[in-house]
Amino acid sequence: MPSPDKSLDALLVKNGRKLFAQECSFVHGAIQLDQLPAPVLPELAFAGRSNVGKSSLVNALTGRKTLARISNTPGRTQQINFFDLGQRLMLVDLPGYGYARASKKSIAEWTHLIHLYLKGRVNLRRICLLIDSRHGLKDNDRALMSELDRDAVVYQIVLTKSDKPKAVELEKTLAGITAELKKYPAAMPGVHVTSAFKKFGIEQLRADLVQLATAKPLG
Repeated sequence: MPSPDKSLDALLVKNGRKLFAQECSFVHGAIQLDQLPAPVLPELAFAGRSNVGKSSLVNALTGRKTLARISNTPGRTQQINFFDLGQRLMLVDLPGYGYARASKKSIAEWTHLIHLYLKGRVNLRRICLLIDSRHGLKDNDRALMSELDRDAVVYQIVLTKSDKPKAVELEKTLAGITAELKKYPAAMPGVHVTSAFKKFGIEQLRADLVQLATAKPLG
């Protein structure tokens, strides 16, 4: 498993820890565009294939166990869920793509909703695109990345479940993704490697994301 960056700014680490220790509360889930909350707080969205570990990562970042519902059944998150982090940052848990126990009509409806959200949300600061460390980039990941490139939406690749593959396999996956990212202009350089189960890479990710939040609580 790669070692965390020892040169990480200590102040960012401290501020990241403080930010994600703030009260974090579920606002609501949106299944239609007119149900989205007012675009007041900067938003950080988590996207990825079904069962990639979005809810687990949100829980790990905030130090909660049940803030975002976790399910072993792929495709259980079928709405856009908003979480207010200390009135400084809105965390957005998007439905997973690639698999879902839902009708084709339902899948098409919330897939369309996600695309509208990603393309038109004026306060969306960044997307964390989660990739399962065991599988690497898949075609549906690349399709979303190309779409984000076209719409000039900034995204950061985050590897999840890094405790699962062998170290040599993880290094190979990481190297391959890092090289491929050069083809995608809206992708941020570098890849965060995390494990929600082992809490690996969580502090480093918090330190990176704290810069997206407002300096003081709004409201």
